[in-house]
Amino acid sequence: MEATVAERGQITLPKAVRDALGLTKGTTLKVELDGGRIILRKNVDDAISRARGKFKLDGFASVDDAMRAVRGRAPGDPVER
Repeated sequence: MEATVAERGQITLPKAVRDALGLTKGTTLKVELDGGRIILRKNVDDAISRARGKFKLDGFASVDDAMRAVRGRAPGDPVER
């Protein structure tokens, strides 16, 4: 696969590459130089950071309580009386 550098230094990544990595508009890529090579890495932390803190517990006292409501009692949980 090839990409051509445009006048303003931009390149278009081939669609097959974007699809394989799940790259969409606004995805952050890390750019690294390795000798004469350019390495682009998908910034996975970015997606996690954007999602962090956006979900509410909807009345549960803790994440554990919310997970028990969804999944049921976990092995090792104390027996409720």
